[in-house]
Amino acid sequence: MSNPPNIQENIDYTLITEKKLQARIEEIAFQIEAEYKECNDLLMICVLKGGFIFLSDLSRAINKPHHVDFMAVSSYEGKSTESSGVVQIMMDLKQPLEGRHVLIVEDIIDSGRTLSYLRQLLLARKPASLEICTLLTKPSRREVEVDVKYIGFEIPDEFVVGYGLDFDEYYRNLPYIAVLKPEAFAHLNAGE
Repeated sequence: MSNPPNIQENIDYTLITEKKLQARIEEIAFQIEAEYKECNDLLMICVLKGGFIFLSDLSRAINKPHHVDFMAVSSYEGKSTESSGVVQIMMDLKQPLEGRHVLIVEDIIDSGRTLSYLRQLLLARKPASLEICTLLTKPSRREVEVDVKYIGFEIPDEFVVGYGLDFDEYYRNLPYIAVLKPEAFAHLNAGE
């Protein structure tokens, strides 16, 4: 683990405020409640680590019984800011999916490769339904199209941190989404 960065110095600007995040999460929760009102076995799967804060707030905003489970997947190597394209399952689910209504809760969709792979993997486990909810999406970076039912915010092609999203395991605790200054990670792109 490297020395902690000076977080405020490395933030370029706030992209989405805490207030806007919470308001949008309430709207998504309302949609989910309405669309799953007849469902008694909704299972929300959090993609770790970045999605844990989003899942926590979303789960508390949904006023109907549901279950949660966690899955860790990675397509990034080390401190890289670019996906390697190779998806690895770091931690699998504890609960079976067969016959259940499943909602994948993701922090951000970038290229779409990881989520496309994950979706195919989970569909093979025969859920009754499988939908995707993401806090953020970067359509300009999409390489693989993924059908996403619930989207928090569409964002530009910037490196964002906060609200669960990290760089080198830092910044997750920020209560808002911020753009990281390019110089904070420029040494990685220079091959150092």
